[in-house]
Amino acid sequence: MTTYPSFQIDKRILEAGDRAMERIAPVLAGIDGTTDYNQQKMMAAFAAARVSESHFAASTGYGYGDRGREALDQVYAFALGAEDALVRHNFVCGTHALTVALFGVLRPGDTMLSVTGVPYDTLQGVIGLTGDGNGSLREFGIRYEQVDLTPDGKPDYEEIARRVQPGLKMAYIQRSRGYSLRPSLFVEEIGRIAAVVKEKAPDCIVMVDNCYGEFVQREEPLAYGADLMAGSLIKNPGGGVAPTGGYIAGRKDLVESCAYRLTTPGTGREVGATLGTNRELFMGAFHAPHVTGEALKTAAFTAALFSEFGYDVTPRPDEPRADIIQTVMLRREEALVAFCRGVQKGAPVDAFVTPEPWDMPGYDSKVIMAAGAFTLGASIELSADAPLREPYAAWMQGGLNFHSGRLGAMLAAQSMLDEGLLGK
Repeated sequence: MTTYPSFQIDKRILEAGDRAMERIAPVLAGIDGTTDYNQQKMMAAFAAARVSESHFAASTGYGYGDRGREALDQVYAFALGAEDALVRHNFVCGTHALTVALFGVLRPGDTMLSVTGVPYDTLQGVIGLTGDGNGSLREFGIRYEQVDLTPDGKPDYEEIARRVQPGLKMAYIQRSRGYSLRPSLFVEEIGRIAAVVKEKAPDCIVMVDNCYGEFVQREEPLAYGADLMAGSLIKNPGGGVAPTGGYIAGRKDLVESCAYRLTTPGTGREVGATLGTNRELFMGAFHAPHVTGEALKTAAFTAALFSEFGYDVTPRPDEPRADIIQTVMLRREEALVAFCRGVQKGAPVDAFVTPEPWDMPGYDSKVIMAAGAFTLGASIELSADAPLREPYAAWMQGGLNFHSGRLGAMLAAQSMLDEGLLGK
């Protein structure tokens, strides 16, 4: 039986942890295979961009001629299978990168069709679905429509084919589940959506919110027909090292339009001081495939462990994964709170803090969040969060290494046991 001498974990949880490890042994081997493939791809990206010590130098002011900034774009473009990429520390979050991409390629009178139902909470204000609409796509005369998912949470391909018409400017895909229980999308499913869209509207831009999905599979959505995608560097692609930032990647002309939106028309990507962040961003990219693999292992273990105690989980322990998120249906509000408090105890930073539900900006209900991270809000580091609403499910993700991630999952179970809630 695996023991944790520095932590008090009940024997029942330790034994369940051992059974979970036996159950997922083939899963862990499969994750290692994908990680090895993606790490080789990243090594090739660094070699192709001829990364050197000089690329780590800081630039200030306008940032003209920043070689490191240019090489970093090349690394991400290669690793993500893109014609071009825009990687910047001054993307303040994933939603910001997505917003720049949307405003970069959409124009007044265009229609954005979300083909995976309503987007993630924080993007709804960008579109103009929530809030006062100030500065939103709606205020700029950009129309929004959506195709709901099927009852089992899958893309409704027939309805997508019906709704896509010639002249449609964008079909928008959210790869990850967000705060929902629907399955996340594999690149093959994204490819099927893209094929349906392009058959009806060949010039339509297929854009993907790729947050939480980078390096989970061996290919990215761009290899399956997507034109543009964006994400956050404090999730998978920053490898737990990037202190902030985001990326946009895809077709060269579209990325150029996004660069014009990020800075100014005419200057685009040619300006923007890096202020000494290049070393961390390069290092984060290098670590990203491995760290993503460790997060996937943590997710698989969490699924297996809580299955041992009778909880419904999605994905299941042995189910293929399209992102790093693991959902555990805890059934009761107090169980959800206890779970998150246990995850916090397994954090390297702020382990002594007790998470409390709060009114988080951009959400319509209180949210509880366990996030003891070196980088504030970095969900590639072990974290768990959820809105306090039915079905009282915890969305857990991250883990810089599997050893600490596994411990965090067991401490979550221990916290629930201490409150008399485990298995209830």
